[in-house]
Amino acid sequence: MSIPVVTVGLAQEAVVGGLERLHGPVTVVRRCSELAELIAACQSGLAVAAVVAEGCEELTTTLVDRLGAVGVSIIALTDDPAEAKRLNSIGAVPALTGIEANELAAKISEAVGRESRADMPAPAWDAGFADPGAGLLLMPSSHPEAEEPPEGEGEVITVWGPIGAPGRTLLAVNIAAELAADGKSVILVDADSYGASVSAVLGLLDESAGLAQACRLADQGLLDGEALKAVAIPVFTKGGTFRVLTGTTRADRWTELRAGSVSTVLEVARRLAEHVVVDAGFCLESDEELSFDTVAPRRNAATLRSLEVADVVFAVGAADAIGVPRLVRGLAELEAAVPKVAPRVVLNKVKHSAVGHSPKQQLEDAWDRYGPGIGVDAYLPADTVACDAALRSGSVLLEVAPDSPLRTAIAELVCAPVQQKRNSFGRSIRALYHLKR
Repeated sequence: MSIPVVTVGLAQEAVVGGLERLHGPVTVVRRCSELAELIAACQSGLAVAAVVAEGCEELTTTLVDRLGAVGVSIIALTDDPAEAKRLNSIGAVPALTGIEANELAAKISEAVGRESRADMPAPAWDAGFADPGAGLLLMPSSHPEAEEPPEGEGEVITVWGPIGAPGRTLLAVNIAAELAADGKSVILVDADSYGASVSAVLGLLDESAGLAQACRLADQGLLDGEALKAVAIPVFTKGGTFRVLTGTTRADRWTELRAGSVSTVLEVARRLAEHVVVDAGFCLESDEELSFDTVAPRRNAATLRSLEVADVVFAVGAADAIGVPRLVRGLAELEAAVPKVAPRVVLNKVKHSAVGHSPKQQLEDAWDRYGPGIGVDAYLPADTVACDAALRSGSVLLEVAPDSPLRTAIAELVCAPVQQKRNSFGRSIRALYHLKR
């Protein structure tokens, strides 16, 4: 069966014309004069492969990701080794401009075959080009042998919670601090496209939006470990050091956080650090893409992608009469949006005044009765004094309130044995003190 192909660029007439004269494994169904026309042809389902014979420098991760989501493989012609490396990094298949027609046909067949064999989860939606969920599909690796994660690859921890103020940023920032204090290399990413606040919580006077910078480099195929280090701000604490990719400084800059770019940033980050902690936004809606010959961004792409690639997801909710029902409904939405996620539930701000006598027991009983059937992994006590002190000084709980019950609970949640041992000793001393009294 012949493979339908669209092409763009008039400079390589011999190559494209050679494909047409082959009458073999590929068929050129349209010659496009510009990239926008090629995108429109792909949108219509006209072809499963595209040959970019001219203007490959316009290709970006976002474009390749979106075309890949509708089953279109891209073969780009260039004689520049650096450009070929960039094209390969964004998911396109590079080839020399003087390639013989039969060799190009073989490359097209190989690229299409790899796309069809890729082990990708079958989406619950119809993955059309304008489908709001299509962009969330992960692109297969350009090198089949590199599909297995390299040894020592870092862990992505995404902190998510429903609308309101359940404490997503508080938990994400202090998880990063506790892991760093435990001697781990950590990168904290602020991926909240509605109200990024990690930089404010840590007292960082940053207007450059580190995540947006990293996404721009990723979109151009220029992001590597060194480039990521250059845009990630180091944060020094008494316990250890971690790096921060700050969020967008204004809510209207969410368009810079495209799904394909965010995915690349997280992949580079997990190869650079043992733990990548993501502070995600609350909204899980797959917003509509009003796109015809252009690729439109989606407001919630950063949140959905960070949940999709996460190794661990903490779903945090406020432990009160409003927060718990919101979390229960939110978990149902999370399961529908990203079915493979198995979240670890965290109830935050646990206090007598909101729940009543024996708050943990009360919450356990309510969760067993009304919850979604999964257990609660942690109950984080409310500690307003410690949180206010940390926010005033732009610090983490480890620095301003090392003996805080909240800080202890977070340390235990992320299995930081050094901190747990230290706080266990401290609790024993305090318990003896109270017994003597």
